[in-house]
Amino acid sequence: MTPHVELQALTAKAEFEGCFELMKILRPGLVSAAAFAEQIARQVQQGYRLLSAVEGGKTIGLIGYRTQENLLYGRFIYVDDLVVDASMRHLGLGARLLDSVRNEAISLGRAHLVLDTGLHMPLAQRFYFREGLLARGMHFVQPLQTPGEHVA
Repeated sequence: MTPHVELQALTAKAEFEGCFELMKILRPGLVSAAAFAEQIARQVQQGYRLLSAVEGGKTIGLIGYRTQENLLYGRFIYVDDLVVDASMRHLGLGARLLDSVRNEAISLGRAHLVLDTGLHMPLAQRFYFREGLLARGMHFVQPLQTPGEHVA
């Protein structure tokens, strides 16, 4: 892990826009920094939080998460997004971001940390297993719109 990395909570649209290119690595369907910032701002209104890892003024990692509640897990933290700049991987940054959210979940008394990852992402799956997360099911999705259509 590089020693000069700081974790910072992002709260402003300009900050969201500044991390667009990094998030686009994880979410290639994103089309513009402005639209991304607008969506994150809406998600923040729903409890989403975005934590960045910054080194030398450059965002090199992001984790987006929220508190949720359901009948399966009770109150829990759900990780929506986790991405680290490709040149910074294997330095422990992903683990540090995940640990930060895990520690917040523990301090809030949440019993679970939950996330989904694609079946096509074996390296991510291996990382999550290493971090103590276990696969407990499959995530099913049914598109309800034509490709490219997006509900605002």
